Amino acid sequence: MRRPLTGERIARAWDEPTAPGPALLLGALSGGYRGLLRAREWLYARGILASRQVDGAVVSIGNLTVGGSGKTPAVELAVQTLVTLGRRPAVVSRGYRRRTSGVQVVADTACIRLDPEDAGDEPFLLARRLPGVPVVVGASRFEAARAAVERFGVDAVVIDDGFQHRTLDKDLEIVMARARRPWGNGRLLPGGPLREPVSALARADLIVASGADDPDDVAEVAAAAARHAPGAPVLPARYVPVECFEAGRMRARPPGVLAGARLLAFAGIASPAGFEATCAGLGAHLLDCVVFADHHWYTREDFRRLDERARSLGADGLVTTEKDWVRLRRLPLPRTPLHVVTVRLELLAGAETWRRAFERACRTP
Repeated sequence: MRRPLTGERIARAWDEPTAPGPALLLGALSGGYRGLLRAREWLYARGILASRQVDGAVVSIGNLTVGGSGKTPAVELAVQTLVTLGRRPAVVSRGYRRRTSGVQVVADTACIRLDPEDAGDEPFLLARRLPGVPVVVGASRFEAARAAVERFGVDAVVIDDGFQHRTLDKDLEIVMARARRPWGNGRLLPGGPLREPVSALARADLIVASGADDPDDVAEVAAAAARHAPGAPVLPARYVPVECFEAGRMRARPPGVLAGARLLAFAGIASPAGFEATCAGLGAHLLDCVVFADHHWYTREDFRRLDERARSLGADGLVTTEKDWVRLRRLPLPRTPLHVVTVRLELLAGAETWRRAFERACRTP
């Protein structure tokens, strides 16, 4: 698997406490970041900064680390759960790397109103997966949530990537974590992947360990929860491929159609190794995996190089994630067939615990 040199060195330093060079340099910078976190906590504890309320239940999906823990599919599952409970939910997100500013409506109850470039790739993807559910983006989660309630009359809001955002009162705080090596080297940014110390799990109501192989594959996450959040259940979850479509035809097919195919994979996501594992689990024969930066917006030149690489390897086709497809959908397709795999989050255990947590959140006055 190929990865840009700088990204590779930083990722290795984040995952391996003993990695030389980058870990020592970046680790020295973490102290300043820790000081900023402590200052913010002090301001909230004394009421100088305060969270505000909106009408309806507020569910936050977030994490402690930078990327790769399954927040987007968890948001989708949270919305579906609220719908089954009779709620009218909306999704609120920052809209990372979007061209627009301020509060913007990505989708209303009838249609998608913004392109991925103006919405952000993840909000657009959620709007596509959740037809009829309003999706609103804004740097201030409070302002975006208030806009969703006022414009669409929703009675529940799901906040994407909301754990570190304290401007909004929340009724249910869900933290996503990788089942294995969930905290990397255990250091704060930029010396490690942690956005907050692991002790911040104390604010969590529910913890989901994503990428688990079986219900017992959560030992490291469970140990941290027992220490810092003993009242928060830990639920194991995995990513399940649900369909595959060829980008040129946009016809959904069972993901098993990739079995036996010789494919060149590529991805610009936080955890490309997980995508490789998904493809291998479908029986595909991966010849290589080309890794781009997380949230990478693809160019014609990228496609030209991928096409050349696929042909040199004798690949039957290219394969990528649905999130990547969002960022390349307007480009002319390569000559090599391009397959797109869609995944969903599936709880391996604790489905009733998950549902009860949402029921309690919805009963909050």
